[in-house]
Amino acid sequence: MPELSKAQSTQPSRFIAFFDECGDHSLAKIDADFPIFVLALVIVERESYRDAVLPAMNRLKLKWFNHEGINLHSRDIRLSTGPFQLLRNPALRPQFLSDMSELVDGAPFTLFISAIQKQTHLDRYGVNADNPYDLALVFSMERLIHFLRAEGETELPIVAEARGRQEDNSLEKTFYRILAQGTRFRPAEEFRRLNLSLTFQPKVNNIAGVQLADLCAHPCARHIINPQKENRAYEVARRKVYERDGVSGWKVFP
Repeated sequence: MPELSKAQSTQPSRFIAFFDECGDHSLAKIDADFPIFVLALVIVERESYRDAVLPAMNRLKLKWFNHEGINLHSRDIRLSTGPFQLLRNPALRPQFLSDMSELVDGAPFTLFISAIQKQTHLDRYGVNADNPYDLALVFSMERLIHFLRAEGETELPIVAEARGRQEDNSLEKTFYRILAQGTRFRPAEEFRRLNLSLTFQPKVNNIAGVQLADLCAHPCARHIINPQKENRAYEVARRKVYERDGVSGWKVFP
């Protein structure tokens, strides 16, 4: 929807943001073992992304694989599928997971987690229940405004992993509707002061920022489902969550 986009700055933005999700956003059929949808938003300074995130991720990949084209997809890692079949070796798996934790812990980024407990949401609102993806996006965008204001920035390109034309079009429509109309707690005027853009990249493009968001989303979802269970990956990710002036980047609804 280019008519809502402002002219691009002659200077690159200071920050870049990346989206990824965990869980199914459908309310028609809810998995009792995973009744949650999580949207993870990672924000990183462009220079830090270039000089720290990309080299660190490539170092990890080249330590374990023969090229840097491996996509660090949390589901494949958990199930030891595809290139991660090597993790079926019980001697290698804990070593690899430790390296992954060090990667996330050492990466200079800020994390926003918006989680929708789908069954509770559906029970409370019934036929009026909003789409979990749309709702999570609203929560993320409201907190994003606070971050940008605190940093004195107005421009931010956002990259999401492509999921299919229909789903991408739906997300894009919601994104630009928020920019045009605002939300319940953030008026449209606040969004109109910003130059935000959304692009979709296929998994094959191997975007490091999207992989970081993916690696944070699932452990955070698992913690919400079962907070008593030990979860080292969550503990690492939680340290990255935005906290400033009483505003938290951690939102669980309802």
